[in-house]
Amino acid sequence: MAHHEQSTATFPEHIRKKRNGEQLSAGEIRDFVQGVKDKTIQESQIGAMLMAIWLQGMVAEETLALTKEMMMSGEVMSWPAEWEGLMVDKHSTGGVGDKISLVLAPALAACGCKVPMISGRGLAHTGGTLDKLESIPGFNVYQSVQQLHRILEEVGCCIVGQTDNLVPADKVMYALRDVTSTVDSLPLITGSIISKKGAESLSALVLDVKFGNAALYKDLGSAKSLAQSMVTVGNSLGIRTGAVLSRMNCPIGRCVGNTLEVMESLECLKGRGPDDILELVTSLGGLLLWMIGRAGSLEEGKKVISTTLQNGAALEKFQNMMIGQGVASQIAASLCSTNADYYSILRLAHYQTELETQGHGTVLDIDGMVIAQVLHRLGAGRSKAGDPVNHSVGAELLVSLGHKVEKGQPWLRVHYETPALSAEQRLSLQGALTLGPVDLLHTQPLVAEIILP
Repeated sequence: MAHHEQSTATFPEHIRKKRNGEQLSAGEIRDFVQGVKDKTIQESQIGAMLMAIWLQGMVAEETLALTKEMMMSGEVMSWPAEWEGLMVDKHSTGGVGDKISLVLAPALAACGCKVPMISGRGLAHTGGTLDKLESIPGFNVYQSVQQLHRILEEVGCCIVGQTDNLVPADKVMYALRDVTSTVDSLPLITGSIISKKGAESLSALVLDVKFGNAALYKDLGSAKSLAQSMVTVGNSLGIRTGAVLSRMNCPIGRCVGNTLEVMESLECLKGRGPDDILELVTSLGGLLLWMIGRAGSLEEGKKVISTTLQNGAALEKFQNMMIGQGVASQIAASLCSTNADYYSILRLAHYQTELETQGHGTVLDIDGMVIAQVLHRLGAGRSKAGDPVNHSVGAELLVSLGHKVEKGQPWLRVHYETPALSAEQRLSLQGALTLGPVDLLHTQPLVAEIILP
């Protein structure tokens, strides 16, 4: 106990040191994380340290020490020896319509990988994977460590929420970052993400770091710094870590909103998904297969993943994962059937409204951020942790980039309940669509760059 009293006494020294731009030692960082976990440091002091880190940044050694201490603050998973080299996962920094995990986890399981995906809920404009899965009746994202092992043994993938004993220091820091305006700090983001993935004891990790107007980072340069920071720390912890830098302007796929995105994911798993989802799933999955030596190259890895989506192997894994996580087997089977009547199982919102184009021309841009913000206000997302979400709220794009449209053509179908869609929100949504002459169309590849370990 004496140790903690002494470290509390010297804690203002640590804050001052970081505030003045000096480097913290591994021991000082350990004191900080332990103090956060054991609640021996006041919240005001934690907030001050977070702000000092936000203002002064951290060098690579400090970020690594922070991540390692956070990871060790709770339980670290251990896996059977025969799964050595097969444990993989993906993390996305968040986007609009980002349902990649729902397709990628079963595709990787179909390739013989083990995917212990510990995921999050939606906050602000980005949707959370757990919220999407909970729109499936009976799907339980809370599984004990024993159940996690069982599902990985029998199926090969599971998508679950963070247990209380996994990186407890992050829970405290995450909540305080939110209220102290220190969310967007490279070392703090790196520590938060990589400590949680490190606690999964992975063989390889791929990061989908998004940039653009519907992402946390608006430009490639800042997204790349974050990707580089996470790749460096991940590899230093002994996880083969790579990153894909992807553009995030238009929504991914055609659907945004929890239930709608589950339906679109199922369509992808049936080999009928849109090209952009396919491109992200195969790039991220292909990179993982290459990193663990299951594919000779990135291209070969992409083909292997693509095959599991075409031949139904990934779909079968998703069906079994649903059953493993509490969905009744007849419901899982109907959702995965070729011509599934999705709305006989998933909830359809009370109202659907189609918006029509105000002019004619080629679709040059669809602003995902605008769509996400309106849906958020209609109840699809949450403003603070613990708020409920309405799974049925969402939007379906009826056009895509490069489409030629006439005036008065339906381009967006909005699903809503209460609150109703206001005239002002209709106006905002209309502003998300940019039409113009075809020669102004600039299509850029979705994947801008890949950072290898």
